[in-house]
Amino acid sequence: MFKGRHFDQSEILLCIRWYLAYNLGLRNLEEMMAERGIPVDHVTIHRWVVRYSTELLKRFNAHKRVVTGRWHVDETYIKVRGRWMYLYRAIDSNGATVEFWFSERRNLTAAKRFLARALKRHGRPEQIVIDGNQTNRKAILSCDATDRLRNTSRRKLKPIRIRQSQYLNNRIEQDHRAIKRRVWPMLGFKSIDSAPAILSGIEMVHMMRKQQAKYACNPQPSLAEQFDMLAA
Repeated sequence: MFKGRHFDQSEILLCIRWYLAYNLGLRNLEEMMAERGIPVDHVTIHRWVVRYSTELLKRFNAHKRVVTGRWHVDETYIKVRGRWMYLYRAIDSNGATVEFWFSERRNLTAAKRFLARALKRHGRPEQIVIDGNQTNRKAILSCDATDRLRNTSRRKLKPIRIRQSQYLNNRIEQDHRAIKRRVWPMLGFKSIDSAPAILSGIEMVHMMRKQQAKYACNPQPSLAEQFDMLAA
């Protein structure tokens, strides 16, 4: 995974983990590594985060626990190069992250792409809770109909139940805060190309803290231990 890199794997993982997990800037990390006798430029650290976050998430997903059949779906605002963009997210009834997807736009097409991705990875939920957003309702109905038409089993699929309630969807609004707390000190992303990768790393750390992965050797590993196991 780190073949050919000038720096040691443990040093790269440390910078990536600290940046994704804590409210530290790239220049903060540059200074902290310098104090350890490791001269690394903040631009290099940024490249590491962008390069390895998606790969680590891919490995994490291989260990991810099964989610429940009741989801909460919503989107939140993310600023990129001075423009507001969107992070579609879903959690289950236990608060576990189901899926997330970054989009430049908030419309029916984006909502359908997000839901189609979630259905493909996790199967059909029994129920989806949303707020009063009619676009999300239309997206669920469309993806549900498409999924049932593609069904090749002899078992008839029941329609996904939709519950629209601002109060019931407070659960995911609260979960958004963990992501926003890390994104806010960054004062917005500087590039549309790097934003999805960094967000995927932040979401991965959030799932790690919720103990959403299952490892045979350690039932409740720390963040550092999980990073080391994924990179092994």
